Amino acid sequence: MEAKQFAGIVNGAVPGEPVKKDENSRRGNWGNQIEFVLTSVGYAVGLGNVWRFPYLCYRNGGGAFMLPYFIMLVFCGIPLFFLELSFGQFASQGCLGVWKISPVFKGVGYGMMVVSTYIGIYYNVVICISFYYFFQSMTYLLPWTYCNNPWNTPDCSGVFSSNITRNITRLANVSTSLVEGVTEVVNRTKRTSPSEEYWKHYVLNISDGIGNFGEVRLPILGCLALSWFVVFLCLIRGVKSSGKVVYFTATFPYVVLTILFIRGITLEGAVNGIKYYLTPQWHKVLDAKVWGDAASQIFYSLGCAWGGLITMASYNKFHNNCFRDSIIISITNCATSVYAGFVIFSILGFMAHNLNVPVSEVADHGPGLAFVAYPEALTLLPISPLWSLLFFFMLILLGLGTQFCLLETLVTAVVDEIGTDWIIKNKTVVTLSVAVIGFLLGVPLTTRAGIYWLLLMDNYAASFSLVMISCIMCVCVMYVYGHKQYFKDVEMMLGFPPPLFFKVCWRFISPVIISCIMVFTVIQYKPITYNDYVFPTWSLYIGFCMAMSSVLCIPIYALYKISRSPGATFRERLKFSCRPHPKWGPALREHRTGRYAPLASEETVEARPLKDKEELNEEPKEEAKEEETERKDDISLTIQGSNGSTNTTHNSPNPSA
Repeated sequence: MEAKQFAGIVNGAVPGEPVKKDENSRRGNWGNQIEFVLTSVGYAVGLGNVWRFPYLCYRNGGGAFMLPYFIMLVFCGIPLFFLELSFGQFASQGCLGVWKISPVFKGVGYGMMVVSTYIGIYYNVVICISFYYFFQSMTYLLPWTYCNNPWNTPDCSGVFSSNITRNITRLANVSTSLVEGVTEVVNRTKRTSPSEEYWKHYVLNISDGIGNFGEVRLPILGCLALSWFVVFLCLIRGVKSSGKVVYFTATFPYVVLTILFIRGITLEGAVNGIKYYLTPQWHKVLDAKVWGDAASQIFYSLGCAWGGLITMASYNKFHNNCFRDSIIISITNCATSVYAGFVIFSILGFMAHNLNVPVSEVADHGPGLAFVAYPEALTLLPISPLWSLLFFFMLILLGLGTQFCLLETLVTAVVDEIGTDWIIKNKTVVTLSVAVIGFLLGVPLTTRAGIYWLLLMDNYAASFSLVMISCIMCVCVMYVYGHKQYFKDVEMMLGFPPPLFFKVCWRFISPVIISCIMVFTVIQYKPITYNDYVFPTWSLYIGFCMAMSSVLCIPIYALYKISRSPGATFRERLKFSCRPHPKWGPALREHRTGRYAPLASEETVEARPLKDKEELNEEPKEEAKEEETERKDDISLTIQGSNGSTNTTHNSPNPSA
């Protein structure tokens, strides 16, 4: 007894209290539900909330854009989010294992893995550049403040140098105001900011085209290695370690945003920036393009069809209320986007005031905002290195929150698919292997042509393909597997059926909205450009190949699966391959009730995750019969006694013995 108490104390448990264990001892679970919520928030809230939403908002009608944005959140964002969370949580499987629901659609899971691979490669490059700017901000004077650096060109004109020039011009008493006006226009046309030249000529040392790779930028390569190392360390024990890290990475960006917001609204001209951000232009609400942008932003910002939501939910306990979680996380994500808009445009309003130009001329999105416009604005602030450190530290944390889930999606898919005891015990090896491969694949993006490839991947690898994958997932779950069966599955898991609103959205409204997003994506397509550089045709073909590579996984695997299914005709094989796998359902035996209850011959299965086995149709009948005979000879039946004890009766010629 004393030994047991001592063991309990060593394990961190209080004597007399039950030791807290994972519900799923084989795969593991989140330490608590807060870890899951914070991880999902960190996954959904990413760089796009800071550098894409504010730009879309002011471009599409300011405050008027909020109306279609929140409508799309209610009718598309939250329902899809809930669908993916419930999907992964019910089966306790990653983006591959869940497709036991209809094996012919397993290619959707492979497509999600391909998309997550593409995003993970270039997303970590953005994080590594943020690391680089963070380190460069550790100085008393930001290196992109002035134009007197070796990398600057004669066209460089900084804010401070412009003010000096104006004073000299006034002292010189230029004869005519006309000449002054013409000079100002010419200077404004030719002006390139110190931050832009620092970004292009020093950080990137950008080449003249996507085909001219040039040398690897060693400082960026070093930061890329650091970025992958940090991600690996945070995921070294899977969700057990990342669940602890997110307490900081998912919450501290809000601290930084709040600090920057308080500083921003106290600056001169900040009000003009916020007005420009929010002033509603109601006539634009009637523009179909605005609704298309709102739907696309909701869809992409929540991380639907990446596989991450399914993966994160698979580590939940079976009866967790994922309905509540989906609403909390979705609303938090969108509220963060709106909040970040106030922060960004308060600073840009101050910047426009100092430069004496409209806010639209300094507003930008993507890398242009994060590494050009905002760094330039930071040079105008007192103690500018401090604000620069905070801003880029925020970008690092936002990027890491998303990167954790992308890497975990790939690792979980591999581990669940192989499913052996060795691979589960050595999951860290898989994590390290994926991190090393990701680093090596990201090396070309650290060359002088890296920014071109990053933009190419960002525009093609995770755009149209995500919409296709999400649409097929809805069709499979609602119409192939059957909406009535899925509603019963959710009710068995949560204790209550999905609300009527979500049933309608899953079956009709969300698929229609997703289809509209696909149409708008095609209609609004424009060849990618970077400033004045037009991407060559051959690079666009590569982009289309990346976009289609994830989608093509679906029909290729479907044809493979149908060809391996039993049946005399194609129709019979298709019908068989669409049926749920015998192992579809809750992973633990204790949760397999109702139609998922094990048969009499399966009552000896332990309360542990169900392992995948070869399908019966793929096994020779003779071997199946031999295995069944051996199982009957060796099996022992565990019989629950009326007093709660267990009696084990072995198969023997004399049962009474």
